[in-house]
Amino acid sequence: MTIGGTSPTRGATRRPDLAGARILVVDDEESITDLVAMALGMHGAVVEVAHDGRHALDAIPHMRPHAVVLDVMLPDLDGLEVLRRMQWDPRTAAVPVLFLTAKGGVDDKVRGLAAGGDDYLAKPFSVEELVWRVAAVLRRAGGAVDDGPVFSFADLRLDEDTYEVWRGGQTIDLTPTEFRLLHFLLLNAGQVVSKAQIREAVWEYAFDGKLNMVEVYVSYLRKKLDAHGPPLIRTVRGVGYTLRVPPEPGPDAGGPAVGTGQQDAPAVQSGP
Repeated sequence: MTIGGTSPTRGATRRPDLAGARILVVDDEESITDLVAMALGMHGAVVEVAHDGRHALDAIPHMRPHAVVLDVMLPDLDGLEVLRRMQWDPRTAAVPVLFLTAKGGVDDKVRGLAAGGDDYLAKPFSVEELVWRVAAVLRRAGGAVDDGPVFSFADLRLDEDTYEVWRGGQTIDLTPTEFRLLHFLLLNAGQVVSKAQIREAVWEYAFDGKLNMVEVYVSYLRKKLDAHGPPLIRTVRGVGYTLRVPPEPGPDAGGPAVGTGQQDAPAVQSGP
């Protein structure tokens, strides 16, 4: 996936394309993090925020950001120290950092870039310039960071190693069966998988006639995912299920062939 490029609009006008980019914004001023998160989000980025250095360092291994927008003057660890600790960890050493700070002197900029910062923008700043600088930093970095065992779809993430799932930055607790079901759907995101394929992949044994078990667990999983955002699991009637980004509202939305499947699931006595 290539991120951090540009996308054409009318005429010669271009706009930064941050679709799919995960960006952590670190600043002790909530008004700044809100403004930057909104601006980056409007260009397709998935943004999380932290208001001090320690919370930023805690968030980075879980979020695995493609870039960090980092203030220098933080209430605990300053931004330079946060960057140093990122560089010590091989998992985060390659994550590009853009300093966004009120310390705008030449010496301050030189110090930040010499410490390993990829760019430096002083406050007060232009939001448009910030977005373009983030896009440029991502482009120079190659646009992506190795996700390892993490699967991402829209604002949903699943970590194979830690058995953790997040949506929109919120942790979702799943049972082992629900986790395997979501993992299989993520492996086949955008493709329709049948109930038979799900049974074989998730349970790996015959159901002894309990064919509605797939519907039951899809319903369980839906309820947990939908509590944090628009429906992602789509029912293709007569075929199976798929993960799809919710369509934009419009007059043609909600055709008869594909649905969210929000009807009550059939009851069962027990299941794995």
